[in-house]
Amino acid sequence: MVRLSLLLAIALALIHICAGNLRVLETIPRSRWLSVAGGVSVAYVFIHIFPELSAGQIAIEEANLPVLDYLEHHVYLMSLLGFSLFYGLERLAKKSRENQRKTGRGDITSEWVFWIHISSFAVYNVLIGYLLLHREEPGLWSLVLFFIAMALHFIVNDFGLREHHKHSYQRRGRWVLAAAAIAGWMIGSATEISEAAIAVLFAFLAGGVILNILKEELPEERESRFWAFAAGATVYAALLLAL
Repeated sequence: MVRLSLLLAIALALIHICAGNLRVLETIPRSRWLSVAGGVSVAYVFIHIFPELSAGQIAIEEANLPVLDYLEHHVYLMSLLGFSLFYGLERLAKKSRENQRKTGRGDITSEWVFWIHISSFAVYNVLIGYLLLHREEPGLWSLVLFFIAMALHFIVNDFGLREHHKHSYQRRGRWVLAAAAIAGWMIGSATEISEAAIAVLFAFLAGGVILNILKEELPEERESRFWAFAAGATVYAALLLAL
């Protein structure tokens, strides 16, 4: 299982390295395959991760963590934190592109915003790489389903980051994110944390996934494919419920 998870971590890294070659995704209206990928990722969060958060909440309460004693819904607050953080990052990137356009520097983020954005997604990828080894529900099928959802999610993220950062992402960003996924797996192979901590990480991931998908699907200028998104969500939800 450990060797398989390493291969899957490498596959996730390769998505960031190679996704730029998928020119079919760079279309308006939005490629139906990106919408399908978004639907699959969101289905995984709602059908697989959110139900497990109640069990994670119990684990956190039993862990008696002093820092969280006064909070009633710890895992859901972490989901809100993940959602809010990535919403803030998206607004920062859009505002930076707008300012750059106004000053004639092109439709691209500034250097410091680029590094803030990439560093944040690198931490996000480290988390995903780590959870390849340490999930709330162990087993082969759990690993495969998590990988499929995250692989498609990486494609959606890569598309959005490439649009914001252009050649900076191509030259540097994608390599940082690819390395981060492998680094997460390496950290996971060397360390093991409590069930309560894993629940917190999964909750944060859930919030981040939902925001990162919705920010790509909802803007009107994307001309997203609702039926493709719905089909991806429906088919993957049915698969998750069947297994």
